[in-house]
Amino acid sequence: MTPESRPRESVLPPFERVVELHGPALLRFCALQVGPARAEDCFQDAMLAALRAYSGLRDADAIRPWLFAIGTRKAIDIHRATARTPQSTGDIEHLARTEPRDSNEAREPSESNDESLSSRIRNLPEKQRRAVTLRYFGDLSHKEIAAIMETSEEAARRNVFEGLNRLRGVLAR
Repeated sequence: MTPESRPRESVLPPFERVVELHGPALLRFCALQVGPARAEDCFQDAMLAALRAYSGLRDADAIRPWLFAIGTRKAIDIHRATARTPQSTGDIEHLARTEPRDSNEAREPSESNDESLSSRIRNLPEKQRRAVTLRYFGDLSHKEIAAIMETSEEAARRNVFEGLNRLRGVLAR
């Protein structure tokens, strides 16, 4: 086999450079998946898992989708762990006396548009939430999203479309 016919392995950048380039987007993705309170834990878990597996990565062009796939799995782990954790109900009588908030009531001025959009994204169904955040906050293609979500490219495209439509409907109200 001649050197020209051998497949070339791409040279991986130092992991610190990967964190610099992709870390902020991955942190935003984690925040949209699990909420701001648990985003840093999700991000750190994802980066630790990525660091451990980094030497086994063969394609430098696949770093970003690979990181977001790890972030997706860590977010799922956090959701599963949260679902298994007993939640305190607090003062039930107080909750029963509280009147529901009027849907036409104006939002409090302290709630920023970013927080409002983030909470609406977090309220999307799981597949739509993942697809929308991977597409617009991870800047991944539909093909990469499909690989991460282990689905077809058409299904990934449809989840992005339906998630955006749902967000537009909620924001229009």
